[in-house]
Amino acid sequence: MTTGPAIHRRLRAFDDVPPTADLVVVGAGIVGCATAFFATAAGLRTVVLDARPRPATLTTPASTGAFRLQFDNAEEIALVREGVELFGAFAERAGLPGYDIGLHRSGYLFCARDEASIGRQHRMAALAREAGIDDVELLDGDEARHRFPYLSPDVLAARFRQGDGFLDPVRLAYGFALAASGGEGVERVPGSATAAFVSGARVTGFRLAGDRLLAVETAHGAVAAPNAVIAAGPFLGRVAGLAGLAVDLRPTRRQKLVLPDVPEVPREAPMTIDEETAAHWRPAYGGAFALMTDPTTPPDEPSWNVPTSADFAFRLLDPASATGLAAVTPFWRDVWDRGTPWFPQAGQYEYTPDRRPFIGATVIRGLHLNGGYSGHGVMGATGGSRLLLDLLTGRRTGPDWAINPGSAKANPFRPDRPLDAREHDIL
Repeated sequence: MTTGPAIHRRLRAFDDVPPTADLVVVGAGIVGCATAFFATAAGLRTVVLDARPRPATLTTPASTGAFRLQFDNAEEIALVREGVELFGAFAERAGLPGYDIGLHRSGYLFCARDEASIGRQHRMAALAREAGIDDVELLDGDEARHRFPYLSPDVLAARFRQGDGFLDPVRLAYGFALAASGGEGVERVPGSATAAFVSGARVTGFRLAGDRLLAVETAHGAVAAPNAVIAAGPFLGRVAGLAGLAVDLRPTRRQKLVLPDVPEVPREAPMTIDEETAAHWRPAYGGAFALMTDPTTPPDEPSWNVPTSADFAFRLLDPASATGLAAVTPFWRDVWDRGTPWFPQAGQYEYTPDRRPFIGATVIRGLHLNGGYSGHGVMGATGGSRLLLDLLTGRRTGPDWAINPGSAKANPFRPDRPLDAREHDIL
């Protein structure tokens, strides 16, 4: 379903910084917008501050918008599962009849070309079953090629889940923001709280009384509030530093190729991943997005303008490359041979040492973190933001299988947890 021409929706944006709020959210990417959505649902008057001129313009549009329940740990499976549940009913839950987030449940297909990768596939499928995800299929090479004829003879096995997929991350972020702001065309419960979105409002500091937050300061004025959430993506560590907090966050460049004209790409193809190299692609526009999470890329400082590299494109598209897409899907040789145009984009994953997000309170009373999703922000923002608001308000609003602050199990994403390195997902 698409938004019809008769439906006009507009974000309620503010030029001036409101003087007071129940909650201030720093950052208006997918995580900040989701935080505002759950905050207003909890009845909190919310102010969202972002340094850029519009929401969802930094890392959110550089993502693939993909989601999956094939994870390496039960806690993140629960976090993402909550979002996947909401995606299917987003228009209704957000009070935006007919709103289209571009949802496609085309699946995730991990392709193995050696015995080590096959072993990993079996371990990942077992982890999913232990977490209650029983629809991950393990296919041998012939079965995989029967289902997906474009796969290479070199694919020995595959791991597939049909319920995984992708969506438009900017549309999702704006949907959260529209619902939170109570803007034009939004169906809201009468008397419910709303969020004021203020663009171009760079946070310059936090006013404290001892270890208690009093206000969030910007160049255009301060917002007095008992609580604030830093949801600033790759800038989370830098913003937290304004309050004297040291957060181990490692912004790392990740690039994406947009190829708008690749007729060989089936429109309903799944996200297709080389288990060995992490090179992957998915349908987009009239072609595809193509990516690779290179583990050798070093962390860097957070940036508003992340540079792209032609070498990255060649590593994906050149069939002679060790990380070329053609190793798993040979039609990429034809794409290379005919010189199909491509356009690069770049953003930053905000990696934490254990590749899990920071969700929860800091040592400064009233100051909270919601970030460090390590490339999984679109997937995890829903469950993570709901969890954060439950922690902040002391309520339990999540579904039975979600992580809840009132459960016997401690919040596994608390910022003060032991940050031990662990074996982690390839993506």
